[in-house]
Amino acid sequence: MQGDRSHKEQEWLQSALGEALLQQESRVVEEALDGIFGEQCLQLGQWGDNRTFLRFTRTQRCLSIAETAEGEPSAVAELHRLPVENDSVDAVLLPHTLDYSDRPHAILREVDRVLRSNGHVVILGFKPGGLWGLRRLVPGAGLPPGADHLIPERRLRDWLQLLDMRIQGASRYFFRWPLPGNKARGSLKWERWGQAWWPELAACYMLTAQKRVSTLTPVRPLWRRNTQVVTGLAEPSTRVSRIRFDQNH
Repeated sequence: MQGDRSHKEQEWLQSALGEALLQQESRVVEEALDGIFGEQCLQLGQWGDNRTFLRFTRTQRCLSIAETAEGEPSAVAELHRLPVENDSVDAVLLPHTLDYSDRPHAILREVDRVLRSNGHVVILGFKPGGLWGLRRLVPGAGLPPGADHLIPERRLRDWLQLLDMRIQGASRYFFRWPLPGNKARGSLKWERWGQAWWPELAACYMLTAQKRVSTLTPVRPLWRRNTQVVTGLAEPSTRVSRIRFDQNH
């Protein structure tokens, strides 16, 4: 069940290993969001509490949407059917959201729909391989409960490029054994060594991408003719209960 999974996930994040991961991810997300400005930032999915990452945004307003009320998101909705207007968001953050979803393509299409031209997306994901890829060989080791849909970095790059998004940056981070009892007393120096010398052993990766601006070249018709009106077509459906970002949050 969704609620049970969220409860177990929060328990994992409160462990020594989970707290160390959140601290490291706060640093990489802060760096990624440092140069992203605009009006609206949207986080999809909960990872930690509601302010773990949104406190680093440089936009005027920020909002979180999750599929459960755990963590007190700004709104509860299906992530593959967002109640958000087209082209209305400047930045979208997905903190391990795709790791928990069996509909990653649909979520990414929604991200593309709500992003404005030149908008940014920041995605955190667990690496299927690397140091944590050995978790199956270590008794008691494992990812947070429910993270069953890990996507390799290369595949995610391909999906984003198919959506005509430009990959802007990539980083790999968190070089700790995936043991629940691990005190995780690593240092920033250890992280720098890992990123420089053995990035493939990282537990996680972050991708940042930017939505391209679509330019249309008008084609002048060779001749003019009267426009024919086709009757009987249904009006396009609209989403209900759309979130308006002009409210204060």
